[in-house]
Amino acid sequence: MSTKYIFVTGGVTSSLGKGIICASLGRLLVAQGLKVTIQKLDPYINVDPGTMNPYEHGEVYVTDDGAETDLDLGHYERFLDIKTSQSNNVTTGRVYYDVIMKERQGAYLGKTVQVIPHITDEIQSHVLKLGQSGNYDVVLVEIGGTVGDIESLPYIEAVRQLRYNVGRKDTLSIHLTLVPYLAAAGELKTKPTQHSVKTLSESGLQPDILVCRTEHHLDETIRRKVAQFCNVEIEDVIESADAKSIYEVPLLMQKEGLDKRVIDKLNLKTSKPKLDNWIGFVEAVCNPSGEINIALVGKYVEHHDSYKSIVEAFIHAGAVNDCKVNIKWIQSDNLTKDNVSDVLKDVSGVLVAPGFGGRGIEGKLSAVNFARTNNIPFFGICLGMQCSVIEYARNVCGWEDANSAEFDENSEYPIIDIMQDQKDLKNMGGTMRLGKYDCKLKKGSRSFEAYGTENIDERHRHRYEVNNNLRYKLTEHGMSLAGMNPERDLVEIVEIEDHPWFVGVQFHPELKSTVNNPHPLFVDFVKASLKNAKSTNSYKSLKKAKAATGQS
Repeated sequence: MSTKYIFVTGGVTSSLGKGIICASLGRLLVAQGLKVTIQKLDPYINVDPGTMNPYEHGEVYVTDDGAETDLDLGHYERFLDIKTSQSNNVTTGRVYYDVIMKERQGAYLGKTVQVIPHITDEIQSHVLKLGQSGNYDVVLVEIGGTVGDIESLPYIEAVRQLRYNVGRKDTLSIHLTLVPYLAAAGELKTKPTQHSVKTLSESGLQPDILVCRTEHHLDETIRRKVAQFCNVEIEDVIESADAKSIYEVPLLMQKEGLDKRVIDKLNLKTSKPKLDNWIGFVEAVCNPSGEINIALVGKYVEHHDSYKSIVEAFIHAGAVNDCKVNIKWIQSDNLTKDNVSDVLKDVSGVLVAPGFGGRGIEGKLSAVNFARTNNIPFFGICLGMQCSVIEYARNVCGWEDANSAEFDENSEYPIIDIMQDQKDLKNMGGTMRLGKYDCKLKKGSRSFEAYGTENIDERHRHRYEVNNNLRYKLTEHGMSLAGMNPERDLVEIVEIEDHPWFVGVQFHPELKSTVNNPHPLFVDFVKASLKNAKSTNSYKSLKKAKAATGQS
């Protein structure tokens, strides 16, 4: 069977959830025995999001091969339980960069380089190359932005050409649009969808299936009207109502028949869907026995997408522990030694988040100190781990001036220092320690017990590390170097052995947590926080609360 390509576009407005729809459809197809991957085509001119502000772009998702990508790739991996790569995220910057490099090398034989055919050909080559690389049955291609955006036009044209070149029987166009409800009129309005499809059709791309985001159910009349004016069959008008959890969306799409319509139109050979595990997970997420509060201390907390994978990892770990994790978002800039006990008094665990730069560091150090001295489960990720080392060096080892060279180049004790191979770099994009690296765990450590194995690998994104010349002071005063990179002798994990749960990791464990494989460190951290909550009577039993109100 030849590889099939499904192109997903969006209209009316951004943030409708193309990534979730792609991931949900992918999950349904994988559950029926197909080999599926998903590609994101991003219209911005940055080569990748690596140098973009988290407030503007959100989280930068890092793959095993070190690609800095869009956060939607996190959804793809979490839903499909697959590994993505550099090939799964293509930006306009990457496309133009590749074309310009070819032009400089004389690949175009002196021809005038233009958007058509050279840019559109390059876009097509990226799509086809991914399909051919893994012997996939289906490649889902999400086109960022909305139809009608100037920057999206080359992608729409490339898809139009590719559908012609590959053949209609092997391609499919799905358009995600909005059917808003006007409270003043008391009815759903289809005109935005009609205009969106018209705009797409004017570019030569007629959708085969419409997925309609809505806050109210679409009745037969609305579906028939959309089908009639948008030139699709009524069975191809799919309702996408708001869900309690994004993990419910695959089940809602299955109920609507989205996967069946795709399978029928592409003549795919599938097996009986296997979704029992997914259904069990959704049940655990939506109906936990209790709930706990865990603080997430960071400098970008106003924009929750900056920590998207951490949020999802907490959902996965909460389901395993039969509890809901309520994240208490703490702006590190506002946290001080004087107010930390009051701000964190109602949490059962503390996670200090990753980040860059010196803003809010003292607040993070206050959070670390509070968790360490009050025996509250603590989890530090990347910069959060480095903060735990700085705090320990200052307050336990006696190095009051201990700091990171990132924040104070003149510190007498730079317990965190820039890596040697990062010192003379001029370019910022794609030059950090990125991607998958090995780590050997110390037997008997908490991390070893959580993973259940001695050798692991995790994804990284950083320039600074624990200073190997000064780390002796940490171990002299009781901090355990529980995980080391065997190739370069770099500290990957630190722990405090006489603490209920104190773990700092230089890598990003949240990036590998999926529905089918929740990350063991998050699972163990939530377990420890749950134990702490029950011992301090801060655990809230949801089942007791429901029983008291007569709910089943």
